[in-house]
Amino acid sequence: MAQVSRRSERASAFTRNVDWNLFRTFLEIVEWGGISAAARAMNRQQPSISAALRRLEGHLGVELCERSAKGVELTAAGNALFDLCAGLRAQVNRMPLEVAKANGLVDGAVRIRMISDLVSPLLDRAIADFHVAFPGVELRLEVAPWRAIIKSLRTGDAEIGITCDSAPNMALQYVPVMREIQQLYCGPGHPCHGSAPLHPAELRHEGFILTGEDEPDELEHFRRRYGLGARTSGFAETLAEVRRLILLGVGLGFLPTDVANRERGDAACWPLLAPELLPSYEVYVVARASESLSTPARLGQCPAALHGGIGIT
Repeated sequence: MAQVSRRSERASAFTRNVDWNLFRTFLEIVEWGGISAAARAMNRQQPSISAALRRLEGHLGVELCERSAKGVELTAAGNALFDLCAGLRAQVNRMPLEVAKANGLVDGAVRIRMISDLVSPLLDRAIADFHVAFPGVELRLEVAPWRAIIKSLRTGDAEIGITCDSAPNMALQYVPVMREIQQLYCGPGHPCHGSAPLHPAELRHEGFILTGEDEPDELEHFRRRYGLGARTSGFAETLAEVRRLILLGVGLGFLPTDVANRERGDAACWPLLAPELLPSYEVYVVARASESLSTPARLGQCPAALHGGIGIT
């Protein structure tokens, strides 16, 4: 009984005396892979980060990680504490959300930037569910090229992005939502309309409609591999306008299959490539670290989190 009492006293003293910011610093050290990297990320001096780690180890009476020239490696105690700190951070992040929800005070705006003409019933349902749950939050949807979306998330000009990204940024959080498949199409008046699937190399001399910054890297690499798009016959900023130019006979163009399949009947875009050749890529819900998001944006981290288990934690 005396041992239980002493353990309880030590735990109580630890809670009273520890600086809770030390836990956040410890998380940064682990997540950035070292003291120097954590200092840069937190805009602090390296000695202050080292001192914070030593203070935390002093409070706990154990060594949390082993330092080396390559960074830090967690001890068994460090691994246990990391899991606890990650859970603690998640709970702290949810505090303003839960208080706001309990008092019916959730309002404001969430700025969502997304690639053009995205066809995703899952995201549509999620956004509708979000509005039902939080009618006081204004959803601002903006269409932009995928590179501009990633840049706006890094700079804080947007809170949530729905986009592709061939080289995910470590400062952002990614949740895959769907895989978009691209097909090459021609319009009703083109000689290839109604033909059997062709090899891409057979179309290298055709005029193409391009999309510039909005073209995913995977699609650009596919085009260049087969020499497609060397002759440009049109350019459009959005997929809807690419589809328009294809149907008008201006040239061949790539479209996501879900976008092209909106068309039916004789005026539909005609697919030219065999399905097994088609380029594809992941589309993600992307956000900054949760602590940097506004309260509305952190409600589940993204609208899609309210449907089907998609979310960023």
